[in-house]
Amino acid sequence: MPLAIKVGSDSRVYYLRTFRDSRALGEKANSGKQVVVVGASFIGLEVAASLAARGIRVHIVAPGRQPLEHVLGLEVGQFMRRLHEEHGVVFHMGATLTALDRHRATLSNGQTVDADFVVAGVGVRPNLVLAEKAGLKIDRGIVVNEYLETSSPGIFAAGDVARWPDPYSGQSVRVEHWVVAERQGQVAAKNILGGKEPFQAVPFFWTRQYGVSIKYVGYADKWDSVDIDGSLDKKDCTVSYRSGGRTLAIATIGRDRMNLKFEAEMEASLQPPSVRDNQIA
Repeated sequence: MPLAIKVGSDSRVYYLRTFRDSRALGEKANSGKQVVVVGASFIGLEVAASLAARGIRVHIVAPGRQPLEHVLGLEVGQFMRRLHEEHGVVFHMGATLTALDRHRATLSNGQTVDADFVVAGVGVRPNLVLAEKAGLKIDRGIVVNEYLETSSPGIFAAGDVARWPDPYSGQSVRVEHWVVAERQGQVAAKNILGGKEPFQAVPFFWTRQYGVSIKYVGYADKWDSVDIDGSLDKKDCTVSYRSGGRTLAIATIGRDRMNLKFEAEMEASLQPPSVRDNQIA
């Protein structure tokens, strides 16, 4: 989304949506010394890590308490913050960007930060213009059934715009990660060709920053408890997100086998007992 602030005509604001954006940002980074990154979610943090690795001084501005807290919980958020701070990143949490002019960013707390350029990683909105014109059912995305078919028979949607009934969480969800888009595209193509295959792939994504990979499988937009087995600081742990005694999702660091095992168990849970027993055997 574009920044909803006063931006001077000579300010340098960059977004990361396309390969062309990535090239432009990389070229700008060759001459920049200090940058403000707006947003402390995946795009913002990954850009910050990449720029910090180039020796650029990075300031992150975001309204939350800790980076990624709303997705991965407080403890993982604190770990991610420490990881970035170890590489010289400065956080301005609980603040927003209010104005940008020439080489200076003004924050809501009154601070100003010099910046050769600004990277906005403040989220995206699904492009629903075509779907709305076509009269398709919309709910913060294009509503599809378990076969990824829209409210208009014969028209399918997949990827970032699609909101589908997730059989694991029991919720109607929309996930903005390319693994989900790739898997949905495969299922939608089969069904366009006359198949009747429900989309039952478990949501999965990962992020890699400073050589540390966090892999997440499942879907939990809220939880009752977050349980950590192992050590975040030692980069060897499984983080479980639970609600009502049920594990909805896990995030792992250094435990790829555990991540794959949980994904397989979730997928098997939807199979008939006879199929499930054979898979376990």
